[in-house]
Order: sequence, then structure tokens, then C-alpha cells
Amino acid sequence: MSTEGSDPGPAGVVTAPATGDLTRAPQPAAVVPHLSVAERAARGRAARREVPRSSHADFSPAPHRPDPVELLESQAPSRVPELVPIRYGRMLVSPFTFYRGAALIMAADLASSPTSGLHAQLCGDAHLSNFGVFASPDRRLVFDLNDFDETLPGPWEWDVKRLAVSMEVAGRDNGYSDKERRSILLETVAGYRNAMREFAGKGALDVWYARLEVDELVTQLRAQFKKAQLKRTEKTLAKARTKDSMTAFSKLTRMVDGEPQIVADPPLIERVEELAGDMDPAVVLASLHELLRRYRQSLQSDRRILLEEYRLVDLARKVVGVGSVGTRAWIALMIGRDESDPLFLQFKEAQSSVLEEFTAKSGYANHGERVVAGQHLMQASSDIFLGWLRVEAGLDGVSRDFYGRQLKDWKGSFETEGALPQGTAIYGRTCGWTLARAHARSGDRIAIASYLGGGDAFDRAIADFSAAYADQNERDYDALKRAVANGQVEARTGL
Repeated sequence: MSTEGSDPGPAGVVTAPATGDLTRAPQPAAVVPHLSVAERAARGRAARREVPRSSHADFSPAPHRPDPVELLESQAPSRVPELVPIRYGRMLVSPFTFYRGAALIMAADLASSPTSGLHAQLCGDAHLSNFGVFASPDRRLVFDLNDFDETLPGPWEWDVKRLAVSMEVAGRDNGYSDKERRSILLETVAGYRNAMREFAGKGALDVWYARLEVDELVTQLRAQFKKAQLKRTEKTLAKARTKDSMTAFSKLTRMVDGEPQIVADPPLIERVEELAGDMDPAVVLASLHELLRRYRQSLQSDRRILLEEYRLVDLARKVVGVGSVGTRAWIALMIGRDESDPLFLQFKEAQSSVLEEFTAKSGYANHGERVVAGQHLMQASSDIFLGWLRVEAGLDGVSRDFYGRQLKDWKGSFETEGALPQGTAIYGRTCGWTLARAHARSGDRIAIASYLGGGDAFDRAIADFSAAYADQNERDYDALKRAVANGQVEARTGL
């Protein structure tokens, strides 16, 4: 049984999503069939016969493949016009930064690729820079996926391919040899395949509680690290532990007339009162408080009480990321007991997922809620202030969806530039494990594991695909460079 636009349940079936309207009564959930282990494994074997694992190796551009620059330009009308050139400037830094911003292009290419027919909740943009470390609610440093702007149910293979290709593209940027890149790809996909087979043998709660705690992971991998790699990793983790609201407060604010204020740095950081123009400051402030109350209603009840400890002091629009540049992202400065107790929240605009054109539409009325629901489903530990809201009429009078979370909470990421091949392979294997755990929480882990099998046929196929798609990514990168050179699009670099 299925429900149109709904999300896949744990056994590859579907459950009715929330409506996104806090005033509506809950809708009846779909009936969830419970197949036996043998029946679920048979699903995977049947899918393998219908779509051989070797079929994933092929990539060739479709005969009427959309122009990549036109696809990027199709996203521009919904974004802040003056920020779009910054997006293109960041994408032009390298083929890897281009790849980070090209989720829509790859989604269009994956739409015609072979799939097993087994679905899970997807990250939608599972490249290597969208994994990282952050603090869990119990204050442990964990490693997980950390970006869900494009999350949507879909073929699990799409996330695996997005991750694997990012490893190939980053390897080329770092000057790795063909042999080194191939080894990294095989490690990454084997990490996914072996983890999925591991989770297929576990109970549902064991899968749900599984997570990668960074201290334990470093201890396990210490023998595999060279001294320089270990030092670099420990430095990254130490730096991550300093990234919190207090650090952001010291870097992003100054005292003005006895009150902390976000420091403007146009066009990257612009305070709301500067963007509001001639609007009455009192009206703007009242509107912000109303929006904050709506956001608070989306939080778990105990977190609502915690948030009430803080008062709103300032708000600014901040440019973030690569692919996200141009969508609206706001940072809110909150103060608790005093200035030594700050809280920075980030509210990111949630537009339609790039996957929606190629799969089913989201079952959520609010795209902020879509992101939050997907994040809760895929992450082992999520930010305590993860919530959503709809702005009915923003500064430009347009209704938009947003999701909120803490701006900084022990966040750290893998630095691709200058990384050694061995360290990248270990990182790829870790990302593969993490992605498999995320998919195992929503997809039919037993059927997917059965499809993957115990050999490396799937690993080799994805490695072949990744090399071919990295070639396409370079061609698309060159197309953007030409478009900038001939004046078709404007790019601002160095920002």
C-alpha cells in the first residue's frame, strides 16, 4: 500500500508524513506490511537479477542532456540576485567546488541511471564535505552527515554515487594517481556495502542507536594513521571543540551602546535593520518575535522551555556554503543569563529539493519541516534546536520556508586540500559506513544488503561510474568558465 508523496518506512514501504500544519489533526498512517527476513532478502536478489550490479558502471550523457549552465541559472530566480554571482565565483575555484554546487545537474543525470527499485531517505547531496563532526546532545563529538537541504526519499544508489564521485573529483584536485583514486573509491563503496550487510544482521533498535563517536573512531584507526595524519586529525578535532556560540559571539559581534550587535560585512553579512530600509524598526522587531514564537512551536517541548531562557538581540543575513549561496540564510543572536551566555541560531531557507523533479514531490507542506524530518531520520544525533517555520511575507513580501539550528556546535570537517591518499581512503570508508547507517534507518537494509552481496561487483561498478562522471563534471566546470568569460553569467570571486 502506498500514499502519494509519502516517505518510505523502515522496510522500504511508506508511512504518512506530518502535514506541517500544527493546527490540523494527525492523518491516518498507511498500513505497513512486515515481511520476513527471507522475503526481504529475496527482494534484493530479485532486484539484482533485474538490474545487475555491473549496470551501475555506465555513464554517458543523455542525447538531449540539459545545458549545465542553464540548469544552474534555473535556480537563480528564487535566490537573492546580488548573491548569485558569489555562488558562481565559489563554484569556479576548482572542479570540486563546482561539484559541490552542482547537485541539480547530477540529479538530472542520475534520473536516467539504473536503480534497484529499493528506496530510502536520501541526503540528496551526500558529497564528502557534507559529512563531518559535531556535538551530540549528550556532548560527545560524533561523525555524521550534516547537510540535508535536498533530503527526500529516493533510490539509495543516488547518494552512494554522489559520495563516490566526490572522492574521485577531490582526488583529482589533489593530484592523486589513477591507482590511488581507484583504491579510495573501492574503500568508500566497500565501507557502505560492508556496513549495510552488518546492519542487515542487526535488530531495528541496534541500527537506530548506532553512531560513530569520534574519540572511539580515532582510537580504532590510530594504528592506520601515519604520524602526520594523526597530528592533523587531532588538530582538526581540537579546533572543532572550540566552535560554539561563544566563539561565534567573539568573532561576529561587538558592543554598541552596552548591547551586543552583529558586525556587518557586506555582502557576506548584512544586519536586518540595514536590509529593512525604511520599515519601522519596532514593526520589524515585533515581526521577528512572532516568527521566533512560531519556530519555537516546532521544537520538542523541553527545548521550547530552554529557548525561552534566551532573548533575541540581533539578526543578520549571512552567506553560507557553495551550492546554498543565494538562498536566504539568517543568523540570530540570542542572549541568556548575560553576555557570557550567548546562543547563535541559523535559519536557512528551504526550497524544493533538487530531487523532486526526478522523484515524487515532498509529502510535507513546509520544506523546512521536510529538511528537519529527513535530518532526524538519517542522523544518529541531531541538534537540539532543529526546527522549522514559514515566513508568510518576508522583507520582499514573499512567503518562504526555513529550518533552524545552532550556528556552531563543535563543528568540524575533513580538509580535502593536501590530504594524503591513505587518509582520504580512511575518510571515504568512514563516510561509506555513515551513509549506510543513515539509509538503514529508513530503507529495507536486508533487501539492500542482499542486492549488494558479499563480493565487490558493486564497488567496481561505482568506481567505473565515478571516473566517467568526474570527466563530465570537468566538462560542466569548463562550460561555466566559458559562460562567465563570454558574459552569459556574472561571477564574483574572492568572497
